Amino acid sequence: MTYSVYIPGDAAAVAVGADRVASAIKQEAEKRGIQIKLIRNGSRGLFWLESLLEVETPKGRIAYGPVQVKDVAALFDADFLAGGQHALSLGPIEELPYLKNQQRLTFQRIGITDPVNLDDYIAHDGYRGLKNALNMSGAEIVKQVTDSGLRGRGGAAFPTGIKWNTVLNTPSEQKYIICNADEGDSGTYSDRMVMEGDPFVLIEGMTIAGIAVGATQGYIYLRVEYPHAHKALNVAIQKAYAAGYLGDNVIGSGKSFHLEVRLGAGAYICGEETSLMESLEGKRGLVRFKPPLPAISGLFGKPTIVNNVISLASVPIILDKGGEFYRDYGMGRSRGTLPLQLAGNIKYPGLVEIAFGMTLRELLYDYGGGSASGRPIKAVQVGGPLGAYMPESQFDTPLDYEAFAAIWAVLGHGGVVAFDDTVDMAEMARYSMEFCKIESCGKCTPCRIGSTRGVEVITDIIEGRDLAKNEPLLRDLCNTLLNGSLCALGGMTPYPVLSALNHFPEDFGIAGQADAA
Repeated sequence: MTYSVYIPGDAAAVAVGADRVASAIKQEAEKRGIQIKLIRNGSRGLFWLESLLEVETPKGRIAYGPVQVKDVAALFDADFLAGGQHALSLGPIEELPYLKNQQRLTFQRIGITDPVNLDDYIAHDGYRGLKNALNMSGAEIVKQVTDSGLRGRGGAAFPTGIKWNTVLNTPSEQKYIICNADEGDSGTYSDRMVMEGDPFVLIEGMTIAGIAVGATQGYIYLRVEYPHAHKALNVAIQKAYAAGYLGDNVIGSGKSFHLEVRLGAGAYICGEETSLMESLEGKRGLVRFKPPLPAISGLFGKPTIVNNVISLASVPIILDKGGEFYRDYGMGRSRGTLPLQLAGNIKYPGLVEIAFGMTLRELLYDYGGGSASGRPIKAVQVGGPLGAYMPESQFDTPLDYEAFAAIWAVLGHGGVVAFDDTVDMAEMARYSMEFCKIESCGKCTPCRIGSTRGVEVITDIIEGRDLAKNEPLLRDLCNTLLNGSLCALGGMTPYPVLSALNHFPEDFGIAGQADAA
C-alpha cells in the first residue's frame, strides 16, 4: 500500500524547514519499509502551523502541525499515515474553522493539488473556464467578466471588464496581456501563493484574457525576490505548451496565445503599470504620463491589458461558473472574494479568502486571534506601505472598497499588518515617507523632492523642534504630494503619514486630536 503525504513547497513553509521535514519523512519511510508518495502541495495559508503535514486517509485528509524534523519518528510511531493520534494532530484539515469558514474561489485548489501536475489541475476543474471561453465570442467573454463585478485586485480596484472591453475595441495587429506579479507591498503574499501553489490557474486566466481581446502574447512580470514562483511558473508553462494549452493552436481552437516570465530587478515603482511596461521594454522603470492609457497604447505602443495575479487568477472560475455566480459574493460594488493576508503582530498569520463585507475587527480577532504579543492592537495598516494606519475606532469598518474610501483608507491588495500598543506611530509615519523617498523613480518633483523634505520635517516634529510651524508644514507638503504626484507612490504616501498624525497625535508630541485630513 502506498500512502499519499502532503508537505507544502511554498516559500513560507520552506523558510521554517518544510524541505528538511520532507526529507526526514522520506528517510524514515524507507527505513521502515513503508511506501509513500510525497507531494509538495501549495500552502493552505495557515502559516502558524507550518510545516503543515497532511496524509490522505479513507476519512479524508488528516493534518499535523507545526511539524519539525524531530517530530517525524514519533509521527510514524503514532501511525500518522492512518490518521493516528499525536500531540500535533489537528484532525480533518477541511474542518479547521480557519479554513472551513472561508469562501475559497480563487484559492480553491491551493493546498489540495500538486501545483505543477497538469492532470491534477484538470481533475480539480482546471481549464473548464478556457474551454467555455473558446466557444464564445470575445465580447461574450468580456461581458461575463464585466457581469461578475470583478475589479482590479492589485489595489486600484478598477473594473476589470471595462479595461478588457477597451482593449477588445481598440484595433491593432498586435495586443498584449501583462500580469503584474511585482508584489512588493509589505504584508502581502497572495500573488506568491497562487504562483507557487496553483500556477496553472494564472496561465488559464491569462489565456482567457488573450482569447477575449485578441492578444497573442502574454508576459508575467515577476519580482526577482520570488525564485520559488519563478520555477513553478516556468515548469507549468512548459507543461501547458506540451499539452496544447499554450501555443499557436490552443487545444485545437485555431487561436494563438504565447506566454513567458520576465523578471524585475527589485524596484518597487515597477509595480506601477506604466513603469512596469518601460522595464519590460528594456528601459529604466520610469512612470509614463497618461493619457494614452495602456489599454490603448501600452507595451511597445500596442493595446495592453495589465492585471494583477489575483485578478487574472479569478477569471477561470468566472468563465466556468458564470459572472452571476461570482457576483453573488460580496457587498455593494465590491463583488466576489478577496484573499486577505494577515501579517505583523498577529497570533494567527495567514491567508483568508472571504467575500467582501466582513469587518476588519472580525478578521483581526475571529481569524487572526488578536496580537501575537497578547497586548491590545493599536493600529492596523491595510493596503500595503501606502495604506492608511487605522485605529481601533475604525475596526468595525466592513472590508469593502467604498467603505474604506469613505474613511480615507484603502483596501488595496488586501495586506493587513497589525501593530500592538508598543508601536510609535510617529516613527511609522517617518518610515512611510522614507519608503517613498527610497523607492521614488524621480520623474516628478513632488515625489522626488517632497518625500525627502517630508522625512526632514517629520524628524523635526519627532525631535520636538518648532511644532507650531512643522505640523502645518507637513500637512501642506502632504497636500502637494497627494495632488501633484505623477503616480500613486507619491500620491498615496500622505495616507499613512496623515492617518498616523490624525489618529495618534500624542505619538508626535502634539496635544489633542489633530484636524482630519
